[in-house]
Amino acid sequence: MNDLSAPTNATGRFRRIFIGDRVFYKTVLMLVVPIVVQNVISNFVNLLDNVMVGQVGTVQMSGVAIANQLIFVFNLTIFGGLSGPGIFGAQFYGAGDNEGLRSTFRFKLITAAVVLAAAVTVFTIYSKPLISLYLTGKGNTADAGAMLRYGRDYLKVMLWGLPPFALSQVYSGTLREMGEAVLPMKASLAAVFTNLCFNYVLIYGKFGFPMLGVVGAAIATVISRYVEISIIAIYTHRSAERFPFITGMYRTLNVPRALALNIFRKGTPLLVNELLWSIGVTTLTQIFSTCGLNVVAGLNISSVVINLFNVVYLSMGTAVAVIIGQALGAGEIRRAKEDVWKLIFFSICLCLVVGAILSALAPFIPYIYNTTDEVRRMATLFMITNAFYMVFNATTNCCYFTLRSGGKTFVTFLFDSVYTWVVCVPYTFAITHFSGLDIYVIYPICYLVDILKSVIGVLVLRTGYWAQNFVAESADADLAKDAAKPG
Repeated sequence: MNDLSAPTNATGRFRRIFIGDRVFYKTVLMLVVPIVVQNVISNFVNLLDNVMVGQVGTVQMSGVAIANQLIFVFNLTIFGGLSGPGIFGAQFYGAGDNEGLRSTFRFKLITAAVVLAAAVTVFTIYSKPLISLYLTGKGNTADAGAMLRYGRDYLKVMLWGLPPFALSQVYSGTLREMGEAVLPMKASLAAVFTNLCFNYVLIYGKFGFPMLGVVGAAIATVISRYVEISIIAIYTHRSAERFPFITGMYRTLNVPRALALNIFRKGTPLLVNELLWSIGVTTLTQIFSTCGLNVVAGLNISSVVINLFNVVYLSMGTAVAVIIGQALGAGEIRRAKEDVWKLIFFSICLCLVVGAILSALAPFIPYIYNTTDEVRRMATLFMITNAFYMVFNATTNCCYFTLRSGGKTFVTFLFDSVYTWVVCVPYTFAITHFSGLDIYVIYPICYLVDILKSVIGVLVLRTGYWAQNFVAESADADLAKDAAKPG
C-alpha cells in the first residue's frame, strides 16, 4: 500500500506547488495574452522591417542592426528607470492608494526626461565611435564604411522617436500595474500597422514617395511611435473613471519627499542594472562581431526572429511583476510565495513548446533574406542555440521579476548586471579571443553560463526572504516618525 501511495502523494505535492487552479490561469492569461499579442505583432513587424531593409542590401541591414544595438541600451535604461516606481505602483494599486499611484507616475516622468536627455546627448556626440566598435571584424573595408554611414543615418532620424517611446512606457507601465493590458496592446497594434505601411512606401519609394532606404525605415518607426503615445494618452485621460490616478496628474510634478527617496533608493539599482545589463548585452554582440562582419549580419537576422519567439517568456515577467506585486501590496505574503512557483513552471512549459517550434523553423527562416549562405548558416545556429537555452532564460526572467516585486532591487542588480559583467563578458571574451574556435562552436559554449544563472535564481527564491510589503512598511515608518515628533 505504501508503494502505491508514495507516487500519489508525490504527484499531489507536485500539483499543489506547481499547478494552479482555473482562476489562477485565467488571471495570468488575462495579463499575458494581450501583452503577447502586442509584442508578437510588434516583433513580427520588426521582422518584416528587417527583411525590407535586408532586401535593399546586407550592409544596409547590418548598419541598421548596429544602430539598433545602441537604441536597445536606451530602451532598457528607460525600462530600468521606470521599474523602481513601477514596483511601488503595483503595490499602491493593490492597496487601493490612487494618490500613491499618481506620485509614482510623476516620478516616472522625471526619470524618463533625465534618461532621454542623457541618451540624446551621447548618441549625438558619439554615434561614430560607438557604431565603429562593431566594425572591427574580418571583412571588406568598403562594406564596413557603408555600414557606418547607414547606421549613423538611421540613428540620426531615430532620435526623434525616443521622446514618444519614453512617454508611452510611462503610461503603459502604469496601466499594466493596474492590470490593464488591453489598451497598450491596441495602441501598439495601431503603431505597428502604421510602421508597416510607411516602411513599404518610404523604403522602396511607393505611391509617389521618395525611395529613402534605411532613412525611410527610421522615419516610419518614428511616426508609429507618435501614433502609439497619442492613442494611449488620449484614451487614458478621457477615461478618468477607469483610471482615477490620472485626475489632476499634471497640476504638479511634485512627489512627496519620503516617497521619492524610497523610490530612488530602491529604483536606482534597477536603473543602473538595466543600463549595465543592456551595455553588457551589446558588448557581447561586439565581442562576437570580432569574428567577422558576417557575424553581425547573422546576429541581426537571428536576434529579430529570437525576439519574436521570446515574447512569451518575457511577457510572463510582466505577469509575475503584477500578480506578485499586487499580492504583496495587499499583504498576502503566503499567496505571493505560492504563486511564484506556479508562474515559473507555467513559463517553462510554454517555452518548451515555443523553443521546439523555433528549432524546427530555424533552418528555413534565413532564406527570406537577400544575403549569403554563410550568413544564413550562422543565423540558423544562433536561433537553434537560443531555442535550447529558452527554458533557462524563462526561469531567470521570472526570478528577476519576483525579486524586483519584493523590493530586493540590489539583489536584482547583483543577479543581473553584475553577473553579466563579472561572469558572462569575461568568459565570452576569453573563449572568443583565446580558444582558437570558430563562431559555430563559440556561440553555444558562451551561453552555458545562462544555466548557472537560472540555478542561482531558483536557490535565491527558495529562501522566501524577498516577500515583503514594503509599501505598508514605508507607511508604518512614516507614521512612527510623525508620532515621535513633539506635539
